[in-house]
Amino acid sequence: MLRKLKKEDRALFLQLSQEFYDSPAVAHPVPCAFHERAFEELMRSEEYAVCYLLTDGETPAGYALLQKTYSREAGGMCIWIDEIYLRPAFRGKGLGKEFFAFAETLGAARLRLEAEPNNARAIKLYTALGFHPLPYLQMIKDKAY
Repeated sequence: MLRKLKKEDRALFLQLSQEFYDSPAVAHPVPCAFHERAFEELMRSEEYAVCYLLTDGETPAGYALLQKTYSREAGGMCIWIDEIYLRPAFRGKGLGKEFFAFAETLGAARLRLEAEPNNARAIKLYTALGFHPLPYLQMIKDKAY
């Protein structure tokens, strides 16, 4: 099951987000303030981002954070699955597949995600769901804080 994040989910979101950033699924941790900022933006508007809690019945199992952009290359809206995290006890139960089936219904011309190269389990799932690598070298320039 999944549902949109609500204001009363603040502590849960911050906990899940910290778990995700402490995991090998990400290249490096981010400051706690960034988790707070993300939650505030998610509560402010769904213009740029939306977050769904993934649950096993009523038990919180993880979350998916989606970013919205327009892609000329794809000819429409692109949804970045910026973060998807399932607590270890809930992996392999079909919750990830359920989320991706839901994501397919959001009307995007393209679904896009990233994975750490050593995250073989995630890459296997994404490939089985029809995702394929792009030949781009992604580059970033972060603002100095």
